Amino acid sequence: MKKCPFCAEDIQDAAIKCKHCGEFLNQDARTSASGKKRQWYFSTSFIVLAVGCVGPLALPLIWWRPQTQWPWKIGLTVVILVLSWFLFDATVKSLASLKEYYQLMDTF
Repeated sequence: MKKCPFCAEDIQDAAIKCKHCGEFLNQDARTSASGKKRQWYFSTSFIVLAVGCVGPLALPLIWWRPQTQWPWKIGLTVVILVLSWFLFDATVKSLASLKEYYQLMDTF
């Protein structure tokens, strides 16, 4: 006998599904039973790469990802939007200072 990792009830050693809580005990049985395999574009590494490349345009990947819980989705959205605003503001200020620099160079 062994303990179910989900409900801690005693189950048979050869069991693949807990009779008490109904959870599958191994990942292969979980994915085959649900019939759905996680899509490659919902992997954490791909989402991090997408956010790094296109910023807030990758937010739908976070919101459509079924494994992410609501508080994380909201928190990540706020962080990404605030960071994007600061980076945009810094870019605009850099371009303004470059414009001033080139205007100063034209006067000489």
